Amino acid sequence: MSATAHELNSPSYDHVDPRLIVALDVPTVAEAEALVARIDDEAIFFKIGYQLAFAGGLPLAGKLKASGRKVFLDMKLLDIDNTIAKGVENVVRMGVDMLTIHAYPKAMQAAVKAARGSGLCLLGVTVLTSMDGDDVADAGYALSPEQLVLRRAAQARDAGMGGIVCSAAEARAVRDIVGPDMAIVTPGIRPAGADHGDQKRVMTPAQALAAGASHLVVGRPISAASDPAAAARAITAEMAQG
Repeated sequence: MSATAHELNSPSYDHVDPRLIVALDVPTVAEAEALVARIDDEAIFFKIGYQLAFAGGLPLAGKLKASGRKVFLDMKLLDIDNTIAKGVENVVRMGVDMLTIHAYPKAMQAAVKAARGSGLCLLGVTVLTSMDGDDVADAGYALSPEQLVLRRAAQARDAGMGGIVCSAAEARAVRDIVGPDMAIVTPGIRPAGADHGDQKRVMTPAQALAAGASHLVVGRPISAASDPAAAARAITAEMAQG
């Protein structure tokens, strides 16, 4: 039986790899709750993005935290300084673990100031993993995706951010720039042999960790699996090889 928002259990996570973040990229809170219940104790960290947030997913973040789980709020904020600061202040009050900001220097500086003293890890989004060189050029940048990622990684480091989001393809070079302590969160992770979908710059779990990633975001390979718990367990096993 699927758990409701009021019935999310609090399993033991002693055996769970906290570096795996499962993306709750589903259209309704009920489907997100059912997915969390089916995964059970095979993952502790969950991502809530636009799709679920706009369907009532923000209250679910609090319920996930209350059940002992961790929450990555993927909002990719970008606005004027005051708006960023006020938004981040309210996210801090929510008690989630990670929040994304587009890696523009002023936006990151405003976010860092607003989150100071809290446990919120701010992540600078560099270049989306669905973008390749042509997409970056179409957006008006005279840089390759890797060059733009590295530039924004340095800016995130200088702003005092907790980490960045980038493709695993750039993780090794980014690690050289940001040092050992910042988080490097990599979406576009596909298990060996999986379909790439709309992601253009992907790696397997083991490859991403070996390249310097600290956390891996995995969506469809788990959420679309006939047995999400088994899929999460298999990905964790792949991660151990990295």
